[in-house]
Amino acid sequence: MTRHTPSLSAACLAASLLLTAVACGPKDDGSAGRPGGAKKSGVASGTVIGGTPKRGGTLTILSNQDFAHLDPARNWVMPAMDFGTRLLYRTLTTFQAKPGAAGDKIVPDLATDLGRATDGGRTWTFTLKSGLTYEDGSPIRAQDIKYNVERSFSPDLTGGPGYARQYLADTAGYNGPLDGKHLSSVVTPNDRTIVFHLKQPVAEFPYTVTLPTFAPVPVSKETGVRYDLRPFSSGPYKIQSYQRGKQMVLVRNTHWNPATDSVRKAYPDRIVVKMGLDGGQIDDRLIASSGADASAVEWADMSPASVAKVLPKSGLRARLLAEPTGCTDVLYLNTARGPFTDPKVRTAMQYAVDKSAQVTANGGPALNDVADRYLPPVLTAGTVAPVYDVPPTGDPALAKTLLAKAGKSSFSATLTVSTGDKNRAEAIQASLAKVGVKVQITTVDASVFYDTIGDTAHAPDMTIGGWCPDYPSASTFLPFIFDGRTIVAKGNQGNYSQFRDPSVEHRMDQISTMANADEAAVAWKSLDATIMHESPAVPLLWPRKPLLVGTNIAGAYGHSAWTGQFDFAAIGLKDPSKSQG
Repeated sequence: MTRHTPSLSAACLAASLLLTAVACGPKDDGSAGRPGGAKKSGVASGTVIGGTPKRGGTLTILSNQDFAHLDPARNWVMPAMDFGTRLLYRTLTTFQAKPGAAGDKIVPDLATDLGRATDGGRTWTFTLKSGLTYEDGSPIRAQDIKYNVERSFSPDLTGGPGYARQYLADTAGYNGPLDGKHLSSVVTPNDRTIVFHLKQPVAEFPYTVTLPTFAPVPVSKETGVRYDLRPFSSGPYKIQSYQRGKQMVLVRNTHWNPATDSVRKAYPDRIVVKMGLDGGQIDDRLIASSGADASAVEWADMSPASVAKVLPKSGLRARLLAEPTGCTDVLYLNTARGPFTDPKVRTAMQYAVDKSAQVTANGGPALNDVADRYLPPVLTAGTVAPVYDVPPTGDPALAKTLLAKAGKSSFSATLTVSTGDKNRAEAIQASLAKVGVKVQITTVDASVFYDTIGDTAHAPDMTIGGWCPDYPSASTFLPFIFDGRTIVAKGNQGNYSQFRDPSVEHRMDQISTMANADEAAVAWKSLDATIMHESPAVPLLWPRKPLLVGTNIAGAYGHSAWTGQFDFAAIGLKDPSKSQG
């Protein structure tokens, strides 16, 4: 999934396929290497802040932005995906509501079990639980899940996960159900049974159906692109009101049956999302924690400028979460046009970027590690040798030499970032200026950032973004950011480098069919190194997710499946009577 981008203030499985190395080029990948993973930050990690919540009250979420998408066919950005699948809609399976490694375990959600595989893993059958209803009391049917899967193919409903298109058989030329056409590879023999026919074996398909693509949408509630504004609830809450850019209010869905849901605790009576606030202002309000803010949490990461206010004070530090995100932040280089069509120029960027400046701009070493690979440590068992022998501060002299050899001693390039990443963009600008690259920065509001850079015809030369595994498998990482077959003209997701290499794509297909998970893990590591040699992007950081809570918050922990974001299935209040709003 795409990592959430800040606005205003600032998600198991990759060794080297050797290419010819030159003295200044990439290292051969051996068994030795420096460890990856995030450093100890001295703040809460793998623990629960505030103990067990009590039922009732109003939970307030302070946000600096609106939702990019809440339509389950389009929701693929954190933390909106966490919010949607924990509060508004349910999926066939889901992750346990537990902190730490226990949260990586999947359990049945709408389904009675984790699915039954036949035909060597090419066919998966799920049976729905009985007694499942929507917010109006009408029954949830298997046909509704099929319909939402079909909706994910619609060219008008862009931005969502691409797994249905990637895995399902017989989807060529399919453009969704709005013209009355339906997929033959998804079958619903009755209201409680859904069968998926895949083009190849997928052993991890029970993980795939945790994604919002596999949530139900009844045909009768279809509103096209406007479904974003009012998804029909199958979860514990429903939308009472929504003013774009201002506020959303959730109230209890009285037709949600907790007897069918072992995951969502639904502690608060109401959840109020207040939008359009300044990131620094949000931090200050939570630091003060007065009135309704005592019962509040923040939507986006704590701003880097607030780190110095919080870390030195034990009382504040006890209210700060900083879970490893499991994501990799990268500088995407547009390989489709402009200066970065030349792999020699792209390789020079590996040496030109000062990653230590990125650490500083993103909150410091307590909240970030320098990344030297695309795959995050959670998918590589932590320790892997770097591909390029370059210090965290970069090597401008070598970068200038490589650019001169490529005939690009100086050039201009555009860089588009989310508003909250402006400091990071300026750090990139300063790094590249040292090697003769003049960078023009454009900032875009976070709510439209991915739609903006996903317009391939008008994409910038560079952008800062991040990718997180949807579940613990590198199959949810490398193919989505470097498989050229996933590129679409509008709503392009993941492959912002517009990188195309048929040999890489062929190897991805081979690895995806491997039945042995250990062999696949080694193969993904090797492919990671192979792609690094082509440099379609520069890995920047492996960040933690700093989130501050008010003094009346309970049940708060960062969930590993949600990139360290709060698990909205379990959060609530210590004393509901003290909440306001």
